[in-house]
Amino acid sequence: MKTNFRTRHVRFTVLDGCLVREVVDQASNKTYRHRCAKRTFETVVHAMSEITSEGEGTTLTQIARQERLPCTQVNVALEFLKDRGVVDVRHRRSYPSGSPTFFEDAMIEFHYLADATD
Repeated sequence: MKTNFRTRHVRFTVLDGCLVREVVDQASNKTYRHRCAKRTFETVVHAMSEITSEGEGTTLTQIARQERLPCTQVNVALEFLKDRGVVDVRHRRSYPSGSPTFFEDAMIEFHYLADATD
């Protein structure tokens, strides 16, 4: 099945303390949502900080296995961090954007979105 990404609209919100990624395919008007608990989000951010401190980057699968987290929730967290510019992707590996306050930057984005969606 071929997917045309130009017709997708992605939106992030925080509902009931969970980060929610909603994707709407505008061509077919189909919607799907995935959630990431705040505790999982924090774990992903900490894991990224630890793994990438050596400059080697990380992947969704690597974080999910190491932290024993659901892949879907890790994906929501990473997509949000990419969307907000806190994470860069090079050669299919995720890296912090270079800020020395990576964890704080990620949590600021989460809380800002939570306040904006109240």
